[in-house]
Amino acid sequence: MPQHTEHAEGPAAAGSSAVRRPVSPRTWWFRVVLAALLTALLVTALVRGFLLDVYWVGSGSMEPTLEGGDRVLVDETVSGEEAQRGDLVVFDGRGSLDPLHSSDPWYEQAAQSVGQWLGLTGSGTSYVKRVMAVPGDTVACCTAEGLLTVNGQPQHEDYVYPGDAPSDIPFSVHVPQGRVWLMGDHRSVSVDSRSLLGAPGGGLIRQDRIVGTAERVVWPLDRARSLKG
Repeated sequence: MPQHTEHAEGPAAAGSSAVRRPVSPRTWWFRVVLAALLTALLVTALVRGFLLDVYWVGSGSMEPTLEGGDRVLVDETVSGEEAQRGDLVVFDGRGSLDPLHSSDPWYEQAAQSVGQWLGLTGSGTSYVKRVMAVPGDTVACCTAEGLLTVNGQPQHEDYVYPGDAPSDIPFSVHVPQGRVWLMGDHRSVSVDSRSLLGAPGGGLIRQDRIVGTAERVVWPLDRARSLKG
């Protein structure tokens, strides 16, 4: 006797004959815009994480070269070992100018990070200073003429804030491997390597704490210029 097999319509069979509703123009545009925004955020995060970033200058310690509120473009491809005398560098001050670990609640730290990433606020633990001496150098202040010296050579620093002495604190430091000596251009107000004399490390900042070199001022527009040369 022939057997008859019944074929019940399952979800696949039913779906094959279903009519798909066309996507409305509004929905399509929403998806396109959302995808574009997500892509832009991803690209921006990658660029700012590994290539270039914008640093918000939060004080006058680098005047007259940089003013509070300036935004500077930072080249993160330049490592601390490649930074040269005279370069302006952004560095992580945790473990030197700041405690290694923050005591702020996690949500405050998260809010600060978001504000910094959006360029609305500066970082409480990142600083911009000038490289005055690199590994192997001896930096000292001051000569009878009141000049700072590097390896015995007087430095004529036309970038120092008008009226400021090269340093009100006398010092003579030999820079070991893996460290640099950093100072702000507004010497009378800058918290820098001199502030750490007598502390562990003797005021010397680790090269691996350098985030990158400040290349140019990008905001405000009337101050936009290169910081090289």
